[in-house]
Amino acid sequence: MEASVDTPGMEHVLIIEDDERLAELTRDYLVANGFRVTLEADGARGVQCILDLQPDLVILDLMLPGEDGLSICRRVRSDYPGPILMLTARTDDMDQVLGLEMGADDYVAKPVQPRVLLARMRALLRRSNEPSGNGNGEARLFFRDLEIDSGTREAWLGGERIDLTSAEFDLLWLLASHAGRVLTREEIFAQLRGIKYDGQDRSIDVRVSRIRPKIGDDPHHPHRIKTVRSKGYLFVRDA
Repeated sequence: MEASVDTPGMEHVLIIEDDERLAELTRDYLVANGFRVTLEADGARGVQCILDLQPDLVILDLMLPGEDGLSICRRVRSDYPGPILMLTARTDDMDQVLGLEMGADDYVAKPVQPRVLLARMRALLRRSNEPSGNGNGEARLFFRDLEIDSGTREAWLGGERIDLTSAEFDLLWLLASHAGRVLTREEIFAQLRGIKYDGQDRSIDVRVSRIRPKIGDDPHHPHRIKTVRSKGYLFVRDA
């Protein structure tokens, strides 16, 4: 692991990437844009590195020596609350879906333009650092046995805290704060990822499928988050 200089006020990014040149170029670009960066090339040290440093954001390569990015993401997810941005050299949708299922908050395919990577990072950091709010001044929502708090970014079902990733909470809050209204995939992508929906990306669908059982919804016959065919999703207010 390559240490970084700790400058107060700078957001700390941990890059776990075994391509030395790519890692160094990314580091230099991020440092020039006001970030503090630590590099780690060995996947076998990835888990402990994330847990020890608790950086503001992790950029995690999928293919690593020692331990792959999917395994690292799965192992740290319950103890690391910050956003994880997965890098993959593959274009296979299954790799992207698996990354999201393991708890990644977003993914980008290599090669990625530095300014695009920076924009995606800033979007993740902004969502993880700011209270969600719903436009009506409400910070806590109640739906029978489900409670969602945007201030603490936590949710409870029957009084028990629900284990949600940062991205899952963002999606749950967005849907719940618009309960009773169908949100299209285009709207969801614009709100949560700041990009246009290309008609192919399955990340929102994957997250919905992960959220449903966590909030007591039947994955096969959902009553709380309903899929509206050819449109998007509806959070049912009185489910």
